[in-house]
Amino acid sequence: MNEPKHPLAEVFGHLTMDQSNRAIRYRSRRLCPFNNKVPNCTKDKAKNPLGVCSLFHQGRPTITCPIRFREDWLITDDAATFFFGKNTHWSSLTEVRLNDANGRSAGNIDVVLVAYDDKGKVFDFGALEVQAVYISGNVREPFEHYMSNPRDHALMDWSDQPNYPRPDYLSSSRKRLAPQLLFKGGILHSWRKKTAVALNKSFFATLPPLRTVPRARADIAWLIYDLQLIQEGEQERFRLTKIDEVFTAFQPALLSITSPVPGNIDDFVRLLQEKLDEQLENPPVNKSIERPF
Repeated sequence: MNEPKHPLAEVFGHLTMDQSNRAIRYRSRRLCPFNNKVPNCTKDKAKNPLGVCSLFHQGRPTITCPIRFREDWLITDDAATFFFGKNTHWSSLTEVRLNDANGRSAGNIDVVLVAYDDKGKVFDFGALEVQAVYISGNVREPFEHYMSNPRDHALMDWSDQPNYPRPDYLSSSRKRLAPQLLFKGGILHSWRKKTAVALNKSFFATLPPLRTVPRARADIAWLIYDLQLIQEGEQERFRLTKIDEVFTAFQPALLSITSPVPGNIDDFVRLLQEKLDEQLENPPVNKSIERPF
């Protein structure tokens, strides 16, 4: 595939240049092919959903919608392999609320995998968190421009437009991943339950180095996926593919992700000096108001 001049990798589950009857139907009816809780896409707005599943960044697709990870429920099979032994009966539950000791919500777990015996009684479980990537810039404008005429705008040039959308990996780790591990992961770890984190290859590459441990000693499995271009009949599409898995203990992984890497203090002092010099050269004008009342 030639590198596009617009940011949209997948719209309602299909490449922008896909003009097959199936792609046209999914776009016209705002459908989601990736096991959303309802047939339609509900991202951002239910009535006018932002149907962008993934963005191009440096020529590669990056998943920006968590539902995109549900293709064929591959992520649950991979998580179950980490959580449970062979021949275990298990099922998955989505959006399960997790409370702390005071009954306050610590958030919803994206997917809980439950292992059950022959009588249907739960005897073990694990939590699967899905980490899509935040977007900086404006993705709705190119999306709506494309949707106004998908055939003519399939190869549109959006490169000169302001607020060109890009993945925001730093915000994704600091504002979502770290709090998820801290609050929900902390409760699960205290119960000695395992967590699996499904995320995009490009997102994982931006995280600080994680100290690995053998699978048998791991608290967290990092399930790393990418979108690989395949030929399906006469059309090309992206297929979710697991490319790696990394096993870590809980505390060292949390410490690595939440600990900032300090910059050079001399650079910060230099910035303070510049701001102070600017302030001294242009002192503020302070005026007193006599008898304001």
